[in-house]
Amino acid sequence: MVTGIQYDGMKNVLETANKEDNRGYWDVYWDRPFTNITDDEQSSDSKHAFKLSGTEFKVIVQNDNQVEIAFVTLWNGAGFPLNVDKSVEAKITGYGSLGLRHGIRLSNSLLYIMLRGSSGFYSYAIFERSTGMPEVNIYQARIAFKLQNKFRYMAISDKRQRVMPTAKDRRNGQPLDYPEAVRFSRPGNPSLNGEVDDKYQYSCDHKDNQVHGWISDNPRSVGFWIITPSNEFRTGGPLKQELTSHVGPTVLSMFVSTHYAGINLGMKFRNGELWKKVFGPVFVYLNSASNNDRSSLWHDAKSQGYQFWTQADREGNFVIKGIRPGLYNLFAWVPGVIGDYKYDPSVEVASGSNIRLDNLVYEPPRTGPTLWEIGTPDRVAAEFFVPDPNPALENHLYDSFDKFRQYGLWNRYAEIYPRQDLVYTVGVSNHSRDWFFAHVTRREGDGKYTAATWKILFEIKAVNRAGNYTLRVALASANEAELQVRINNESGPPIFSTGLIGKDNAIARHGIHGLYWLYGIVVPGFQLYEGRNTIFLTQSRGSSPFKGLMYDYIRLETTWVDKQYRLRKQYKTH
Repeated sequence: MVTGIQYDGMKNVLETANKEDNRGYWDVYWDRPFTNITDDEQSSDSKHAFKLSGTEFKVIVQNDNQVEIAFVTLWNGAGFPLNVDKSVEAKITGYGSLGLRHGIRLSNSLLYIMLRGSSGFYSYAIFERSTGMPEVNIYQARIAFKLQNKFRYMAISDKRQRVMPTAKDRRNGQPLDYPEAVRFSRPGNPSLNGEVDDKYQYSCDHKDNQVHGWISDNPRSVGFWIITPSNEFRTGGPLKQELTSHVGPTVLSMFVSTHYAGINLGMKFRNGELWKKVFGPVFVYLNSASNNDRSSLWHDAKSQGYQFWTQADREGNFVIKGIRPGLYNLFAWVPGVIGDYKYDPSVEVASGSNIRLDNLVYEPPRTGPTLWEIGTPDRVAAEFFVPDPNPALENHLYDSFDKFRQYGLWNRYAEIYPRQDLVYTVGVSNHSRDWFFAHVTRREGDGKYTAATWKILFEIKAVNRAGNYTLRVALASANEAELQVRINNESGPPIFSTGLIGKDNAIARHGIHGLYWLYGIVVPGFQLYEGRNTIFLTQSRGSSPFKGLMYDYIRLETTWVDKQYRLRKQYKTH
């Protein structure tokens, strides 16, 4: 446990009113799998939160310029079945010191490293499963810091910065639809009165999550930041969303979680499976300014981070550096294009190697020309209509951008469509105005939530009744949902159903996307009419405001009449 961090005259930037194991810590959220139920049915009551404390420590490096300490816990046959090695790599300065203590039993190593001349420290962990360990599900692993309440100003990005409410404000607030969301009624800062606060309003995609933290202006400006130097240890890829900082004041680095994804992105170990992984390092960085200049602290913190996400240039060229030796699959996707590219075969990276893959050509799925399309294939639902929030439930940070992060937007659907569900007419409607950003359930007058059916109206002048058409449906999110598709007969059997999919909970957590889903649905030509046609999209699972979908993109394709004239757009990378 990190019990104290002294910096620039502050005896401890961590909250001393908290117990020593609730200031700076690693923890995991886990359970043992049950043999008689599925993972989807696993009860949250069975899951355990476990703080990773060491039973012994060892000095890895000690000299004038660096100190590295490891806290180790070995599994003793009970509790969390992993070996964990925690390391602290902290940075030594003329005015910084770090207080550490050890605790429980486990099988891990947590490491901390300090380097001379830099005001911060690194921390990483080595998780390991060895022979004989029982089966386990891991839903979350993270490092957390709880700061003194004098840290009032939070910064996540250039735009997402503000003076935040306090933990006391939250305790005095009005609870809303779930515990994380409250509406302030007696905040210490009167300007926050009536606003809503929810930690999920401050989530961030991995690709954008390099630095976040808090600033204290008392007695001078001091910043506390978590910086992620690289991303290879994160799960879920660049579009996986995670928690960052939130009221507490709390600062997090999430290494594994099921947030915005469900159990698909948890870790499951079965049948004596051996496994070892390094999580981190992350850099805990402190800085200060004598003139109470918050902007300078933020820009200084940003300048300490770097990243390994790779984006091709306009010509498709890219380089990925610093890869550990091993056998890899290469995946890619193109903004504005549906589907994923996978390079075949696998790529074997040896130490010191320099591999050139030559031209890689991606052919997106397509069976014929586009008859019509709705949205933009970019894996998020931000281009669709996001309503204004209920004025009584606003967070004013998002008045001018990222409106989807406002609380309670799911209930706006029934207010905007009070008598019938959404109807979209191709060629007349505009997706940014007429397509609600989330296919949610409808709230009825009795407070119950029922399934909603959306309609797409479109014209076809000449139908190829002997051929097949293809409906491409890309989903940006799904949470305990089932999408059923019908053609020209709302009461008939669906021509396609996803079945029950998704547990990313992006609707409740103010995310504009969760996991990506892509379907190619065959539409027999004989089911279409010359003239007006209707596609019925039913999200058939009701009972909760948070069961639903977010669409990324929808397209209806006809079949190629003559392949000689087929047009194919190729996306090349080098």
